[in-house]
Amino acid sequence: MPDLTNTPEQTSSLDQAMLAWRHDFHQHPELGFEESRTAGKVAQLLRDFGLEVHEGIGGTGVVGLLKRGSGKGAIGLRADMDALAITERNAFEHRSQNPGKMHACGHDGHTSMLLGAARDLAETGQFNGTVVFIFQPAEEHGRGALAMINDGLFERFPVDAIYALHNLPSLPTGHFSIKAGPVMACEDNFEIIIRGKGTHAALPHLGIDPILIGAEVVTALQSVISRTFNPTENGVLSVTDFATNGLRNVIPDQVTLRGDTRSFSPDVQDLIERTMQRIVAGICAAYGADHSFSYSREFVATINSPAEAEIALAVAQELVGTDKVIKNGKAIMASEDFGHMLQHKPGCYLLLGNGAEGPGAVGLHSPDYDFNDELLPVGAAFWSRLVARQLP
Repeated sequence: MPDLTNTPEQTSSLDQAMLAWRHDFHQHPELGFEESRTAGKVAQLLRDFGLEVHEGIGGTGVVGLLKRGSGKGAIGLRADMDALAITERNAFEHRSQNPGKMHACGHDGHTSMLLGAARDLAETGQFNGTVVFIFQPAEEHGRGALAMINDGLFERFPVDAIYALHNLPSLPTGHFSIKAGPVMACEDNFEIIIRGKGTHAALPHLGIDPILIGAEVVTALQSVISRTFNPTENGVLSVTDFATNGLRNVIPDQVTLRGDTRSFSPDVQDLIERTMQRIVAGICAAYGADHSFSYSREFVATINSPAEAEIALAVAQELVGTDKVIKNGKAIMASEDFGHMLQHKPGCYLLLGNGAEGPGAVGLHSPDYDFNDELLPVGAAFWSRLVARQLP
């Protein structure tokens, strides 16, 4: 992996520091908007590096400013800080010490890499302008980016462009995947409540069976993507919860269906919502049942701007070589609330390989996951080189 600075002793020192930070964050995971310890440590480290620090942005968000020269340009670099409500199964020394909470998505690594870049740029950075280091809370449930934006993030700390990266298991260690346009999907949630008429299981003719109706709704909803979409569009609709209030010998009077949908454009979101409403209403009416339908839009799509994607691509190719950079890789149907920031500023969200086999290939949100520490110097070096290119 590439050296971060020109001096091996400095590189070794920074690598060791990032490793220590990462393991400490992993041992002390905190959920969204509860990242008080994490945010406090981030803020103190940024102050130690000599940055101007602002805390409490959007709740527990932290912003660090580093200025050089007289340049008016500014770029934002964002890392997420929150953990997940998952019980860790790993047995290594730096495993979670907070029961039921775990850094199962690598945000501990993202935060440590951005801290490493902040220290490197503060000590040796040659650039002209302002770097805005954004440490965001509550990415996992899609509220943190919007909270920081609504708290005046871009008015208080103006930037010309903004960047973020995320580790990706299954991609070889230290490889990059970068593309312009849609890179992560939006996520919408739905809840369908079907109200029938409960009765004894031996007397179904006296009731209106919401289980039968719900099962038909689940089956019919599968046609929303396959028979409503243009085949060139991407979308996913998943019913993930089917709950009743029945007993072994009682047909219930109510069924609740929950789930989510994924897509890349507001037009497709509108189409999915309208079609679902029509299908649910029609099936329930046919059986004489009442229903309610709610549909909420949780994450917007993450869409990279072409110019910033090209800049990130050039930096990654320079850093690790063209053979380790995937250009125009496939979009992912998972969601990321960095998309809110990209609705306000041009920028790029890129992926960094956590490993194609072995521990690094364990999937995100798994109780066996761990961030690959080999990525720490790679990610920090990427940020430092990006700054040098964007603010020459």
